[in-house]
Amino acid sequence: MSDDTIRLVTIGRILRRRWRLLAIVAVVGALVGYGTSVLFPPRYTASASVLLPGQWEERELLTQVDIATSSAVIDRAAAKLGWTDVSGPELRDRVTAKAADGNIIKISGTADTPERAQQLSDRVAQQFVRFAARIAGGSTDPSATGPEALRQKVEETNRRITDLANAADPGQTVESVQARTALEKLRTSLEEAMTKLDQADPAANKAGMVVMGPAPRPTGEAPPTRMQLIVAGALLFFLLAVIGHLVAARVNRRLRTESEIAAALGSALLGTVDVPDELRAHRPEDGGPRARIRRLLGVDTRWDMPTPRRSGDEAGRRIRYRRVCARLRNQLPAPRRLLVVVPDGDEIARRAAGQLVAEAESDPLLRVVEVSVDRPVVPDRETESGALVVLSAGSWTADELAGIAEACADGRHEVVGIVVAGTVLARPARSAGQPSDDATPALAVRGHATGGSV
Repeated sequence: MSDDTIRLVTIGRILRRRWRLLAIVAVVGALVGYGTSVLFPPRYTASASVLLPGQWEERELLTQVDIATSSAVIDRAAAKLGWTDVSGPELRDRVTAKAADGNIIKISGTADTPERAQQLSDRVAQQFVRFAARIAGGSTDPSATGPEALRQKVEETNRRITDLANAADPGQTVESVQARTALEKLRTSLEEAMTKLDQADPAANKAGMVVMGPAPRPTGEAPPTRMQLIVAGALLFFLLAVIGHLVAARVNRRLRTESEIAAALGSALLGTVDVPDELRAHRPEDGGPRARIRRLLGVDTRWDMPTPRRSGDEAGRRIRYRRVCARLRNQLPAPRRLLVVVPDGDEIARRAAGQLVAEAESDPLLRVVEVSVDRPVVPDRETESGALVVLSAGSWTADELAGIAEACADGRHEVVGIVVAGTVLARPARSAGQPSDDATPALAVRGHATGGSV
């Protein structure tokens, strides 16, 4: 698995063998999403539309969008609303604007209630229209000179011209006629200049923004809603659990092939044997609270091991054990007693070792000892003079197996061979009262790691 490409069959194996754990993790993620929704109260969003008449370029619309969300507009809206629990800077985070098709700017306000969301969007839209009208009509500074102020100056000048014309000599002298004619020409020139100014002023053509009615009151929460947070939490935790399984499998350094195991122990492989997949039936039920929780979650068995293949009959499995015993007898120069070393916690190897002892009978004489992989200790050489290591594939790393080999060397035992055990799917058992002629004998009694006879 560590060097293989992740395939759909791997994902399916995780779902099939870890569905209880994944379901519990998804429930925990849903609870986390629910807790997040409680910490962050629901929000409601209302939108008001403002129509901009005339011809507008895209950059001009973007400018108006920035004006709609500016502090000048938001602060005026906050003053009109009079909300004591929300300040102007907080409102700026709750108001958004965007340009839509047809020269329309949609102003959206978000609040904790539908009523407040509607009020916020309406007030901001109104203040935006008023502020834009002030910009189009002149300036936000009353002392500044703009088109409106210029018109007032022109009207005042026209009145002054009229007064001057009336005050001129009403006679028909040349001087008085010339003065009145010059004043009328000046009046005409001013009027023509203002007409041209009105035609050339883009603000005059683009004034008159209109709020297209009040914002509709929202009927649902703004995303993310509580249900969305719950579903997102469950999905996120589920995916993290699956990814965690894949990452753990990728970094797994347990040896899976016979050649790797033989190289780590520094001995020859005598063969592989099969063990029926009946571990649950042989596992004790009173393994403590932690063991019961592991069984409940389904993490007491490896998920990344391949599905056990279907086995032949009992006679075929016993032939494998007998062949291993025959190879072991051929390898030994003389009959002698051997230790069968099994890693502690390897239930498959323990059952295989017991079957191997039963098949060997007394030639050679075997004694099973379980050795901890954390601090391996093998009994010193007394009546036994050699060690046979029995283990299952995919359960131990190279360092752990090297530690077992060193422990055998410290006890002056030569590792004479290695037997790898694997699980198979047993065929349905025969009916009661009709035992098979070659039924498997009972397992041999295990000795302790400190010595003792079988």
